[in-house]
Amino acid sequence: MLIAAGLAASFQGSEQPAIAPRATGTIASYLASESPIAVQGVLNNIGPNGTNAPGADAGIVVASPSRVNPDYYYTWTRDSALTFKYLVDTGNSSLQTLIEDYVISQAKLQAVDNPSGDLSTGEGLAEPKFYLNKTAFLGSWGRPQRDGPALRATALITFGNDKLALGQNSTVKEIIWPIVQNDLAYVAQYWNESGFDLWEEVNGSSFFTTAVQHRALVEGAKFATAVGESCANCESQAPDILCFLQDYWNGSSIISNMDVQSSDFSRSGLDCNSILTSIHTFDPDPSVGCDNTTFQPCSDKALANHKAVVDSFRSIYTVNSDASFGEAAAIGRYSEDIYQGGNPWYLCTYAAAEQLYDALYTYNATGNVTVTELSKPFFADLLPNITTGTYSSDSDEFNSINDAVKAYADGFVSIAEKYTPSNGSLAEQFSRENGTALSAGDLTWSYASFLTMQRAREGIVSPSWGASKAMTLPDKCSSGGAVGSYSTPTATSFPASEEGTFGSSSSSNSSSGTGTSSSSSASASTSTSAANKLKPFAWL
Repeated sequence: MLIAAGLAASFQGSEQPAIAPRATGTIASYLASESPIAVQGVLNNIGPNGTNAPGADAGIVVASPSRVNPDYYYTWTRDSALTFKYLVDTGNSSLQTLIEDYVISQAKLQAVDNPSGDLSTGEGLAEPKFYLNKTAFLGSWGRPQRDGPALRATALITFGNDKLALGQNSTVKEIIWPIVQNDLAYVAQYWNESGFDLWEEVNGSSFFTTAVQHRALVEGAKFATAVGESCANCESQAPDILCFLQDYWNGSSIISNMDVQSSDFSRSGLDCNSILTSIHTFDPDPSVGCDNTTFQPCSDKALANHKAVVDSFRSIYTVNSDASFGEAAAIGRYSEDIYQGGNPWYLCTYAAAEQLYDALYTYNATGNVTVTELSKPFFADLLPNITTGTYSSDSDEFNSINDAVKAYADGFVSIAEKYTPSNGSLAEQFSRENGTALSAGDLTWSYASFLTMQRAREGIVSPSWGASKAMTLPDKCSSGGAVGSYSTPTATSFPASEEGTFGSSSSSNSSSGTGTSSSSSASASTSTSAANKLKPFAWL
C-alpha cells in the first residue's frame, strides 16, 4: 500500500494533535502495519525530495520537521549515521543513490569550519549539528559530541564493505575511505577527552560514546586493510578504549555518565544511553557470544543493567502503574529527566525490546543460555524458580527462558504500539500520564529505532564488526590518544557505471527484507535520477 498519504503533516509545538491511540492487536499485525509507515517516515525526512525535508540538501537527514518547541529542523551527525546504518543494512538496491548522496554530503560537512573547530586539527568533526544546506550552526550548543565521527565511520564502513564485496575497490578507496579515515583519526586522537553525551546535556565521559568509539576503531582497522591502507592508531587505541569502557561498570549496573563537568549534576547513572549502547555495539558472531567486556546484549552485565534501567521507570510514570517486575514498562532517557516534561521515549522503549531480541539471537546461535549470580535477578523476574547454570538448547529450561525473554521483549513493543497514534506517526516522546504523543513529531530516530527493533525480532543481523578479536583487555591500560592527520575529501560523485549494484552482495543481507507484510511498499524519490526512484521493499 502507499503510505505517504497516511502520515500526519509536520508537527509543531510540544504536544501533538489529539489522535486516538491505535487499537492494539498482535505484535505481528503492529509490525506489519507500522513497518511501511516507519520506512516512509525515514525517507520523508531526507533531502532533497523528502516531503518533510524542504530545503534539505541531497542526502541530508532532517531530525524532525518540528520547527517550534522543539526546533529540530537541523541535521545531526549522530542521527544521520544511525539512520543510514539502518538503510545500508537493508541492502535494498533502490536506496543506492540516496546512500551515495549521504556519503557525498558527509564529505562536504567534514570540511565545514564550525564552532567546534575545523578539519586541520580534526576538532570540527565533532560538531553535533548543521543547517540543512550544510552550513555551520553558530548558536550556543552542547559541543563537541564525540560519538558522531565514530557512528559515521561505522555507517560508511558498512556501505564500503558492500562495495568491496562487489569488487568496487577503487571507489571505496577514493570516495569512502578518505571520509572514514578522518573520522577514525578523530576517534583515535580525542577519545580520551570529555564531550557532551548523546542527549546533549552532560559534558563528561559517556558510556555510549566510548563504546561506539571502540567499535569504530576495531572495524576501522579491518576496513583499512581491506582497502589497501592501514590505521595504526586504530590498532593502538582500541584496546585502551576497551579498558576505559570497563570503568562505567559499578558492580551492579552501568553508570552512563562519568567525570561530569558540572557541580550540580546529580543522577543515578541509570540511563537509556546504556541500552542503546548494547544494541549499537551488538556483534552477532557466535564466538563473541555474551561477552562482558564489550557489554554484549546477552552478557550478564548488560542484562543486570537492563533490569536496573527498566525498574528505574516503573514507579515514576503513570502509564507504568500496572507494570510489575517482570512486565515491560515504558522507558525514558533517565528517571531524573525534565526535558519536555521528562516522558517515555519511543526509541528507548523500542531499544529495551531490541536488546532482548539480540540476546535471543545469540542464545540460539550459540545453543545455550547461562544464568549467573549477576544476571539471575533479571531472569528471576521472568521465571521465579530459575537457578544459576548453563542450559543447552535441548533442555526444557532453555526453551522456558527463550519463551519468557521473547514475551518480555514483545511487551515493550506492545507498550509502544499502545501509544502509537492511529496514523502510525512516531514523535520523540509520549506522555508519562496518558501516553499522548509529545515533543518533536515524525522523529527520524524514532522511526529508525522501530525498524532496527523489527529486524532484531526477526533475527536479521548485520555482519560482525570484529569484536571476537577485540574483547581481550591489555595487560596495561593507557589513557591514550594518538595525534592523527586529516585531509579534505575531494570526491563529489560516484561512478555511473556502478549504479544499481548496491545490495547484490551478501554483506548487506539484501534478501532478508525488513518487514512482515507481503503486500506493503515504500515509495519516495531519490535525488539525482528520475529513473532511480525507490521501488517497493520486499517485505517478508
